[in-house]
Amino acid sequence: MSTRTGTGLFDLTGKVAVVVGGTSGIGRTMALGLADAGADVVVTGRRESHIDAVAKEIEQRGRRTLRVPCDVQRTPSVDAFRDACVSAFGAVHIAIVAAGAIKRSPTQSVSDEDWERIIDINLNGTLRACRAFGGHMVQQKYGRIITIASLSSFVGLLEVAAYGASKSGVAGLTRALAVEWAPHNVTVNAVAPGLFKTDLNAALLDSPRGQEFLMRTPMKRFGRLDELVGAAIFLSSEASAFVSGQILAVDGGFLASGVNQ
Repeated sequence: MSTRTGTGLFDLTGKVAVVVGGTSGIGRTMALGLADAGADVVVTGRRESHIDAVAKEIEQRGRRTLRVPCDVQRTPSVDAFRDACVSAFGAVHIAIVAAGAIKRSPTQSVSDEDWERIIDINLNGTLRACRAFGGHMVQQKYGRIITIASLSSFVGLLEVAAYGASKSGVAGLTRALAVEWAPHNVTVNAVAPGLFKTDLNAALLDSPRGQEFLMRTPMKRFGRLDELVGAAIFLSSEASAFVSGQILAVDGGFLASGVNQ
């Protein structure tokens, strides 16, 4: 049983975290937040130059890291990344799975290739990463896994059916793995971001549709990426030791809101 109290509940010193899809956007922000909280952090993605850039930021914080690329669409690649992390650090305690893809299109116009790519990255890729690191965590009888859900895990959004289907699947997968791995002291939770401007959605949020999202968000603004860090640290830390299978919305009140005009 942990004896940490107060702010010590959120201290990640001595923990090793990996962030799959951690080279930009939400993943990068969470990775640097975990490093600030004391963890050694390894980010990965497909582009080595992006990995190196974030790794340098982690090292500037006095934390250890690696530079190992990974493609969530290939199981051998994910497994090799896990093996490299375990070999270098001895254990991985925290895994955030943030790799994602989206494409806006009327469903009737979505090609099979685009549909399958989005499902494969967002849902199957999440499964591959959870399975790789979850197996390791089950063996060591400790782990914190955080997936990235979405508002579309709860509500339908226009012309992003593949994305919504994949993120609804991520929510269901998160709950299923939480139940399966709870006896092994491995928690599995998700963060569901509201409207945060990233490279994936900048054009959307600058459009009239983005203004509709603002109207439906009680706080009347988009979130700042650093406002996701607290949720990531909480779900990674001893503060959430008895929390599993939850989808934590960080959305400025969007999902709680009905008619607000």
